[in-house]
Amino acid sequence: MTRADTIRFRHNQAILVAAIVAFVGALPVATANWWLLWLLLIPLTVLVWAWRAGTDADPRELRLRALAGQRRIPWARIAELTGDARGRGVARLDDGEMVMLPAVRAADLPRLVSVTGQKLSGDAD
Repeated sequence: MTRADTIRFRHNQAILVAAIVAFVGALPVATANWWLLWLLLIPLTVLVWAWRAGTDADPRELRLRALAGQRRIPWARIAELTGDARGRGVARLDDGEMVMLPAVRAADLPRLVSVTGQKLSGDAD
């Protein structure tokens, strides 16, 4: 698959900016004593999570990316895409397992399905 066939959903990039600001703000405190250096890990962890976490979709599968690692789910395993009460995207798998789709809102589900080339059940021909 080419990158043009892939749709990427990521969290708001303001989180990334906030993590950079927090890192810069923590520098004076963390460098005051060597045992405070661990404080820099908190904004660094948020920075990596904001840059990496999300959902990638292509015609073959969904890739759910987290801070460390990813989960690949073939479209054949997905029985239903829906939104939860908070407006987040959720996939129900063929075995009944409910999987949250990182950075996908319920309003994004039609765009997510469009990458497969299939029509939504409510669409007219």
